[in-house]
Amino acid sequence: MDAGIVLILGQDGITSGAIYALLAIALVLIFSVTRVIFIPQGEFIAFAALTLAALQSGKVPGTVWLLVAMGAFVALIDGVARLRDRDTEGLGSLLGWNLAYPLALAALLYGVNPGELAMPLQIALTLAILVPLGPMIYRIAYQPIADTSVLVLLIASVAVHLMLTGLGLVFFGAEGVRTAPFSEGSLVLGEVSISLQTLWVVGCSLTFIVGLYAFFARTIYGKALRATAVNQSGAKLMGISPVVAGKLTFLLAALLGVFSGLLIGPITTIYYDTGFLIGLKGFVAAIIGGLASYPLAALGAVLVGLLESFSSFWASAFKEVLVFTLIIPVLLWRSFNSHHVEDEE
Repeated sequence: MDAGIVLILGQDGITSGAIYALLAIALVLIFSVTRVIFIPQGEFIAFAALTLAALQSGKVPGTVWLLVAMGAFVALIDGVARLRDRDTEGLGSLLGWNLAYPLALAALLYGVNPGELAMPLQIALTLAILVPLGPMIYRIAYQPIADTSVLVLLIASVAVHLMLTGLGLVFFGAEGVRTAPFSEGSLVLGEVSISLQTLWVVGCSLTFIVGLYAFFARTIYGKALRATAVNQSGAKLMGISPVVAGKLTFLLAALLGVFSGLLIGPITTIYYDTGFLIGLKGFVAAIIGGLASYPLAALGAVLVGLLESFSSFWASAFKEVLVFTLIIPVLLWRSFNSHHVEDEE
């Protein structure tokens, strides 16, 4: 292995690590605030790339009807609860966000040819379709059981993952797709050629990480999420709604997952079930961070990306085994260096 190969493998590892970092941060965020191990995080990646590919081919993606169905269900259960309690305040915004918005978006997609739109508009439509699914999933699957144990929440995550994977097969079929790159061409540095899409991946990932740091450090909502992560009961006493915190957390996680899918769509073939494997690698990085530390999770993601890249060169048949084996020494080390606390009843 010469220096050129090392640089190429390092480039691939850092690119993959940048995506895993976004996923790991999203998983840490969700777990620290809601105690949910969000297995379906990878589905947002697959749905993002497949939805954008459908728009670029001039088709209306099936995910828009998933948005309509989930929005209608949320509007129904929340609307009935408000009417039963005779609380009509905010009923208009509830129906507007969960019912009128998805229907208007579906009408817009059927009124234009998505394939003729500029790429920024196609990306915006993809975000508009998929990001609202985050808080809707929280409302339907997790909010009713928010006070139960982590194990029950994990079982709910498995159920949501299986449902979304099946819907992905129905919406998009079994064929893999690649989306058009954000920018064509490459940048040559010595013996290494770096594609512009790779620079987009790394640059956007760093921008998101810096943006999240500023959000948590300087905004009221960010500080509220931090307080909920530290002590949910104390945050509730200070007037911070755990429901609002949960929905905002899932909104941010959906945004990170969807944008990750948009970034890697041009550089790897995405299938309806690809997100699960990518999400598991993000989970390995989150475990390295103890499902609590954002910087350690990001560093762990880079480590996972580099390990995967170099493993694919030395032993491509065992690269997945080597990546997931990394979780064993990490868990052992954390087990020996942490105090065991029984889960609260």
